[in-house]
Amino acid sequence: MDILQTIVFKVATKYSLITAFVVVGGLTWISYFASKHLTKGRMHGSAIAIILGLVLAYVGGTMTGGKNGIADIAFFSGMAFMGGSMLRDFCIIATAFGIKLEELKKAGLAGTLALVISTFMSFFIGAGVSYAFGYTDSVSMSTIGAGAVTFIVGPVTGTALGATSEVIALSIAAGVVKSIAVMLLTPFLAKRFGLTTPAAATVYGGLMGTTSGVSAGLAATDAKLVPYGAMVATFYTGFGCLVCPSVCYFILQAIVG
Repeated sequence: MDILQTIVFKVATKYSLITAFVVVGGLTWISYFASKHLTKGRMHGSAIAIILGLVLAYVGGTMTGGKNGIADIAFFSGMAFMGGSMLRDFCIIATAFGIKLEELKKAGLAGTLALVISTFMSFFIGAGVSYAFGYTDSVSMSTIGAGAVTFIVGPVTGTALGATSEVIALSIAAGVVKSIAVMLLTPFLAKRFGLTTPAAATVYGGLMGTTSGVSAGLAATDAKLVPYGAMVATFYTGFGCLVCPSVCYFILQAIVG
């Protein structure tokens, strides 16, 4: 038995990326099974999968004392590459290919305004919350405010402004909380918000901004709407990375010093 375990461990660590795909595939199957049979579809499988992923990241970090979550365990080291920026960006680009331009154009000015207004609103709400909890310098407030935009914009802004690792971690946490909230609430509020057309999904993606949250939420509502919400949400992230460490930071610095 020990020999078999050794062989399995060596193969799994040598072909770590394949192991990562197998593990994620298994978790995804479990998540969608739980969604169908335990929640009767009220909680989308992707939402459960993300929660399980966060739990595994916490367990991995706790067991090893490392900084890469579950990837710090040798058996799961392929997770670091699978969850890296290259495959993430590939998924975002692949999603965009599902869009029909004529439907995207219907959102027009409304989609653009939603993106701009929501970016600034999320930033300053997040900055205000950080101030209330004692982070009163402009760098920390900007970093946490940017995290409220998305969990990608937060660390980008924090790195650009020289924020501490603690503040950058808080910005990521703020973005993750927002992502999960959007993911879970979207299916319940979709009809009330009139979220039934590609144009509405485009505006919604601009308002919410979190690509993972919007994509999962719309998938639980109507899978055909996912590319439209995800496309503008992706623009939202890029726009946030541009304005949060520059325009938003300078405005905030002028206010708080």
